[in-house]
Amino acid sequence: MIKMQLAGYLFVILKNDMNKNLPNEAEMSEEHITFKRDVISGLKRDPKQLDSKYFYDEKGDRLFQSIMEMPEYYLTDCEMDIFKNKTEQLAESISAANTPFDLIELGAGDASKSAHLLKFMAEEKIDFTYMPIDISGNILTVLNNNLKQKIPSLNIKVLHGDYFKMLDKAMNLSDKRKVVLFLGGNIGNMEMDDAYTFCTLLRQKLNKGDILITGFDLKKNPHTILNAYNDARGLTASFNLNLLARINRELKADFNIANFQHYQSYDPLSGACKSYLISLIKQTVDIGEEKFHFKQNEAIYMEISQKYKQEDIDKLSSQTGFSILSQIADANNWFVDSIWQAV
Repeated sequence: MIKMQLAGYLFVILKNDMNKNLPNEAEMSEEHITFKRDVISGLKRDPKQLDSKYFYDEKGDRLFQSIMEMPEYYLTDCEMDIFKNKTEQLAESISAANTPFDLIELGAGDASKSAHLLKFMAEEKIDFTYMPIDISGNILTVLNNNLKQKIPSLNIKVLHGDYFKMLDKAMNLSDKRKVVLFLGGNIGNMEMDDAYTFCTLLRQKLNKGDILITGFDLKKNPHTILNAYNDARGLTASFNLNLLARINRELKADFNIANFQHYQSYDPLSGACKSYLISLIKQTVDIGEEKFHFKQNEAIYMEISQKYKQEDIDKLSSQTGFSILSQIADANNWFVDSIWQAV
């Protein structure tokens, strides 16, 4: 009992000390201010929510790379199958106009999949500039170093920041036609209404004739999908919980991570695969002057991984200003890279 009381006393001291040391916005970078505001805004919602784009700090990058290597996480293997074994078909769809272009990849990560396409096009002496965009500066450094070693002739311009801000910058760097890659089923990390908004905004930034290649994870056996996001090793749980650790570190919050548990769900009718963090006890979390009260079993909504059927893809493209040129599926027909043209 004495040890527990002492631990509690030290925790209060640590909490107070962290709050004292929380920098004011005048001392913070724009990126840090946005992170703080998004976290506080999300936790004030009902239900509480955190933005999944903030999963990707240095530890989050490592955890996600480990997730992509899991046998249960089929998405990586499916799209890798397309980029390794149908590379020429992809390249033909991109370079059909036979004019120089900028290849802009949104959420490039470590470019492990797109590297196959980049290498093929570099060897074929296709005239293009690769512009990877990612919110994680750490992973872009890894990407840049790796690609310079593997493809020395590659013309690369790394862009660190949010998708649309960096896309605006990329659009202004040259007047070449644009080919945009949005891979990995990343569009599935949006609610369906948000996906329509995203594609509409993307179309507004592109010129007629520009190309978008985006990956869609298709509906399949529900157990296959659920296992990919609820692995026995707990890597996905650690990935989600790491965001709380990041908030503690960067915003001087006092989340007790042991008091939260990862929970995954999948609805085979809607195709919505959603992850949550569940508060195991009634508790209060401080972030600076802000206090957030959690009921026992209250959920924080973390991320959606939407699964599509073909009719969904057709409708999404036609209603947001694109036409489908072609689609390339993996060997299992579990995943498709859909090639759209701005009309």
